[in-house]
Amino acid sequence: MHAGKIVFAQLMECLPWYQFNECVRRYQGDYRMRHFSCLSQFYCMAFAQLTGRESLRDIVTCLMAHGHKLYHMGIRGPVRKSTLADANEQRDWRVFADLARELIAIAKRFYINEDLGVDVTEPVFAFDSTLIDLCLTLFPWATFRTTTSAVKMHTLLDLRGAIPACIWVTEGSVHDVTMLDILTPLPQAVYVMDRGYMDFERLFRIHRAGAHFIIRAKHNLACKRIGARPLDRATGVRGDQTILLTSPPSRHAYPDPLRKVTVFDAKRNKYVAFLTNYFALPAVTVADLYRKRWDIEIFFRWVKQHLRIKRFFGTSPNAVKIQLWIAIATYVLVAILKKRLGLPVSLYTLLQYLSVSVFEQVSIAEALTHISANQNESNFVNQLELPNL
Repeated sequence: MHAGKIVFAQLMECLPWYQFNECVRRYQGDYRMRHFSCLSQFYCMAFAQLTGRESLRDIVTCLMAHGHKLYHMGIRGPVRKSTLADANEQRDWRVFADLARELIAIAKRFYINEDLGVDVTEPVFAFDSTLIDLCLTLFPWATFRTTTSAVKMHTLLDLRGAIPACIWVTEGSVHDVTMLDILTPLPQAVYVMDRGYMDFERLFRIHRAGAHFIIRAKHNLACKRIGARPLDRATGVRGDQTILLTSPPSRHAYPDPLRKVTVFDAKRNKYVAFLTNYFALPAVTVADLYRKRWDIEIFFRWVKQHLRIKRFFGTSPNAVKIQLWIAIATYVLVAILKKRLGLPVSLYTLLQYLSVSVFEQVSIAEALTHISANQNESNFVNQLELPNL
């Protein structure tokens, strides 16, 4: 892969070129554009994500400081601030959204056999969202509250490998539970959600699709017990019941039996109840799978800390979505590079290396071979490091 190429070019070799060109052709991304193509735009914005640039002027200044290396990066011709700004405002964001989905499909093949840490064979996904606060004056279209704007990044995260399976970007005012309407459940898959997604009509739709769900139960759940299973109290399980919903609206929306698993959380000294339609799992496995849902919170914190998705280079919906999708594409691209080269380092270490070495003409694999896979990061970094990457 090296062959005298700079580090940035080695990373971009992981791009699926045919699929990228199809994305550009699908949305006419390069229509009437002679000098600054969609590919050059992606390179510039990916460079900003890797090196932590803070503005368009920052991006252009750093690139032009290495103007003699732009050709080796794949950028043909000089980069101007106005050109990059116009591209972010006018180019269809779906070009980069589709590219990110293509990269996610590739990454899934690399991480499909990752150890989940829980004894289940089915695909397991965590579904949640994160808010990205914006200035109301600059982003009035991103409706959220009367005093602030925001966008939401709704994410379906594959817990094997911590790779996002699907992402939707909406205004902050869009309620989380409505995103279940556009979710296409995969038969036999397990979807783990917090109680913000408690809507029995939508959960019943997942049930009828042949998929499973695990969701935190609300304290005021109206139900009656129709059966129970033996308990192993040493595992912390305090209840494993088959229930029927008794509230007329809930019973109408979800007429089938549900399983309610109650676990004692010794750390917080409280009882936690889960609802699921998966009756074959051991009760302790239900609790363990819900505990794995925390991986999506780590994912959100990780990308907010290490990618540029909290300060935007443009104020239009199109510019914001382009930056978000290219950030996700860059994250997945680095994850693919790690697997392809078999690098024995964490994703954090690889990203930090790339941030200071994008213009170096060295082999990534050789430069990182001496770093141990079990390298001890600082405690703060460990907290935000995705375990399977």
